[in-house]
Amino acid sequence: MIATAAFYVFAAILIASAAMVVSARNPVHAVLFLILAFFNAAALFLLLGAEFLAMILVIVYVGAVAVLFLFVVMMLDINFAEMREGFQRYLPVGAAIGVVLLVELAAVLTGWKFAPGIATTRAAPMSALTNTAQLGRLIYTDYIFLFQVSGLVLLVAMIGAIVLTLRDRRPSATISRRQNIAVQIARTSADTMVMMDVPTRGPTMAHIKPLVTEPGEELADPIDTHAHHGGH
Repeated sequence: MIATAAFYVFAAILIASAAMVVSARNPVHAVLFLILAFFNAAALFLLLGAEFLAMILVIVYVGAVAVLFLFVVMMLDINFAEMREGFQRYLPVGAAIGVVLLVELAAVLTGWKFAPGIATTRAAPMSALTNTAQLGRLIYTDYIFLFQVSGLVLLVAMIGAIVLTLRDRRPSATISRRQNIAVQIARTSADTMVMMDVPTRGPTMAHIKPLVTEPGEELADPIDTHAHHGGH
């Protein structure tokens, strides 16, 4: 009885918070409602006995993805008024995509059928293995190929995001610099440092030459380092 009541409470909060994610005008509030939805989904997983999925949902999605969304939304200077101006222009395209998704969901739900032996499966005794062990054995044996493919898809998405956001913002050499590993490795002490003779009781000054990263380009100011002798 308590488990059933908790299920309905968490499910109702989950549906309400999911609706607020897509209907909230403030993007920060939308991300906060998304975090609330993740917590309630994790609670539903706990009620179903899938504690590993619940912890993964909280740690990965709430602890990393949702917080990242929140900081990105708060730090970016987004002109929301300009974004809302294009709403009417893209409304037909969005409506068409929504209709296609609705038809697909209807086709999936209407064609849903229970397996013939589902009643005996639910009544079967539970294994001695834990939920996490069973999930790991299933992923890394029966679905290892799909697991590796999903990892490659995420890797490609990460590389694509880096490529799309990488910009060359250097109209001059003083604004942005690129690392030239070949030039750094080819440097020698004679090319980068000049020892200067100073009095015995004074410090020994090492004048560091600026590193030339590209032909005709060098740092604005040299770097001076001081190393003291021990004798007096």
